[in-house]
Amino acid sequence: MAPMNDAHVTVLLALYRGERFLQAQLDSIAAQEAEWRLLVSDDDPGAGAGIVRSFAAAHPGRVALRTGPGRGAAANFLSMLAALPVQPGFVALSDQDDVWLADKLPRALEALQGAGETPALYCSRATICDAGLRPLGLTPAPRHPPSFRHALVQNLVQGNTAVLNPAAAALARQAAQGAGAGDGVRVVVMHDWWLYQLLTGAGGRVIWDPRPSVLYRQHRGNVVGANAGLRARLASAGRMLSGRHRDWSLATLHEMQRLRPLLTPEHRAVLEDFAALCGPGARARLRALRRGGFHRRDAPSQALLWLAAALGRV
Repeated sequence: MAPMNDAHVTVLLALYRGERFLQAQLDSIAAQEAEWRLLVSDDDPGAGAGIVRSFAAAHPGRVALRTGPGRGAAANFLSMLAALPVQPGFVALSDQDDVWLADKLPRALEALQGAGETPALYCSRATICDAGLRPLGLTPAPRHPPSFRHALVQNLVQGNTAVLNPAAAALARQAAQGAGAGDGVRVVVMHDWWLYQLLTGAGGRVIWDPRPSVLYRQHRGNVVGANAGLRARLASAGRMLSGRHRDWSLATLHEMQRLRPLLTPEHRAVLEDFAALCGPGARARLRALRRGGFHRRDAPSQALLWLAAALGRV
């Protein structure tokens, strides 16, 4: 096996009007002690594209810029995954407004080395920062090991920290293309949640690192903000009780049913329980919740899941 610091890593960066903070993110990618290549998919070509072109000139042969599908961040990332080569190597995901710590890629590659040929995804905690990168705290730690039963009802993967080994990247490429997918763009809730569901459902590994690898910048333009603190809990409860989370669950169910051939037999059975959890009848939903072993991060969040199941709003 080749030394991990010699591994080829393709970094996928979804760009949308991100010129304000983009240079700092690009500089942090360039500082990684790994053999990186960068693909930027720009959903709204403008000033950000000029910054990328200047960065590409400073790093000849390592940067490619393309026009994105223009359907939001999730579709942008999935379109890049679908366009990966047949043998993609390692793949990292990058937001446009963060800063990677200097050892992010080497640490991820070292963690993934133990997975061998098994599809595996590395992700980590992130340091939540304000717009000026002043630290505010850390993203939450999971209370349970990663699993498909958890992935169907709550995300664990922090997308801006995610790195896929070659087997996981090939699996994501196949899933993002899909039968009848046309241009490879699928409608999913969020790309990182989709990856968590795909990897766990297909029997892969999710490796969660408690050490932060990213400075996660919070500002008015965040597509998805940090899921931490009382405000985030109240927002999650609001989504559950208003029925918005049910819309997410139905989208997840549709997408995982499409990907059913990629799931293990055990997880196909779990998906049947999830379908019942999203279906009619309070008693049937509660039985499915118990039988399927679906769980969220902690006791208050789990209690909310039971209440939402009783009300038909999972």
